[in-house]
Amino acid sequence: MLNFLQQHRTVRKYTDQTINPELLNQLLETTCRASNTGNMQAYSIIVTTDSAIKQELSPAHFNQPMIMQAPVVLTFCADFNRFTLWCEQRQAEPGYDNFQSFMATAQDAIIAAQTFCVAAESVGLGICYLGTTTYNAGEIIKTLNLPKLVIPITTITVGYPETIPPKTDRLPLEAIVHRETYHEFTPNDIDQFYAEKENSQFYKDFIAENDKTTLAQVFTDIRYPRKNNEFFSEKFLQVLKQQGFLK
Repeated sequence: MLNFLQQHRTVRKYTDQTINPELLNQLLETTCRASNTGNMQAYSIIVTTDSAIKQELSPAHFNQPMIMQAPVVLTFCADFNRFTLWCEQRQAEPGYDNFQSFMATAQDAIIAAQTFCVAAESVGLGICYLGTTTYNAGEIIKTLNLPKLVIPITTITVGYPETIPPKTDRLPLEAIVHRETYHEFTPNDIDQFYAEKENSQFYKDFIAENDKTTLAQVFTDIRYPRKNNEFFSEKFLQVLKQQGFLK
């Protein structure tokens, strides 16, 4: 099992083979066994296979080709709507229109998403997380008709891989795991942790293609610049208010 988990790849190209509906349901049933806050299962999964709806979703994900190519697109949502309705119909006063409740349901949605991914990969499917979901959550809400107290958190494309891509690099364990308490990093630690990444030809070419002098500059100036982070932060905060999680 550990060896299997270490074989994870991000798959962005899929064959035209469809996913058997029975298999997809089995994967979703497995997903819904995932850990969650208070056994409330305060999340929802929107399964999109219709080309027209995928076409509507595509701009919100910056028209990444995986949306249209993958046979199935899954949008994992933080969802306190269903639980709130149940409480109200059972003479209970719900109190889930707040940021703490949003954090709990968002965590549950992510746990469910990763559970689905592991299950899907175990049967030969390939997956790709789309980090664009919270960037344009408002647009996705409109396309998927999400009510108050429901917010999209992450999107996964899934299908049979066209090819098996190479594994992407990962930082050494020492960069991620802290024993007992957090240990601040020295400049030498940082140099060691990022040495393999910075010395790879792939990333050297990446730096040159973006006309930068260091790999870090590609992230700070091109991929995730401050102005974009602040813009999408403000946009998502407005969605949190619109959907009822912030007063």
